[in-house]
Amino acid sequence: MNVLDQLVNGLALGAGYALLAVGWTVLLGAARLVNFAHGQLYMLGAFVTWWATTSLGVPYLLAVPVALVAVGLLGVVMQLAMTRLVLEQNIVSLMLVTLAFGYLVQGGAALVFGGNPQQIPSPFSSANVALGSGRFTQQDVLIIVAALALYAVTFFVLSRTTIGRIVRGVAEDPKLAQLYGIDAARVYLGVFVFAALSAALAGAVIAPRSPILTSIGFDEVIITFLVVVLGGIGSILGNLVTGFGLGVFVALFGAFFPPAYSMAAAFAVLLVVLVVRPEGLRIR
Repeated sequence: MNVLDQLVNGLALGAGYALLAVGWTVLLGAARLVNFAHGQLYMLGAFVTWWATTSLGVPYLLAVPVALVAVGLLGVVMQLAMTRLVLEQNIVSLMLVTLAFGYLVQGGAALVFGGNPQQIPSPFSSANVALGSGRFTQQDVLIIVAALALYAVTFFVLSRTTIGRIVRGVAEDPKLAQLYGIDAARVYLGVFVFAALSAALAGAVIAPRSPILTSIGFDEVIITFLVVVLGGIGSILGNLVTGFGLGVFVALFGAFFPPAYSMAAAFAVLLVVLVVRPEGLRIR
């Protein structure tokens, strides 16, 4: 076993976890919203990218924006359908409605794209890079760069701009925010679409590492939940560190033990962390 190989693989895996979780981090922490169709939006981002490259002949780097536009529009439709529930902060109903959306998206994707595994033809997947005795692909580098860039932009916008202050204000009290002339419905729409776009981006850059199926999605929601809770709900930096840490842990654990037990071990870590720090890492 090459430990450096496993470490590099863990960093790429962790960057993928972090990229997948950033949308939920903003939804839960900054807007007090939930979306249990998040994993299906990830799946859709991957399949639209595959469809654009294989059926339309679009180069991979141009297929990614196509996926973002498609999933972003679906995010707009979903949020507009849930506007009343969102403004009422009816979390239980939002959980059920988004879960139903997830099943609808998965079923629709199966009808459109079929049930066979597919591979996104990314030119970066076959381009190998050496780091000492470690080997990785340019796709791994793309995942890490995309995660770091998106987290940097998200952190800056939420903590340093007027938009971030408006989002936090609406999350605290949407009715009071509306009294001050803020359109809470539009703010929630923007946050929800951002989460959908981040899920699509994650699918577009992570999926080329392995074959994809329309049944993927629900496992991704579990991983997202794990990262968000461990990192601390609403903690951008905490979720970034947790994503990378979880990826390295899963990769190294899978090198010494059967990979089937990796997620069980990750949840064992979650239990220990929450006993010691119920609020999670919450790095500011």
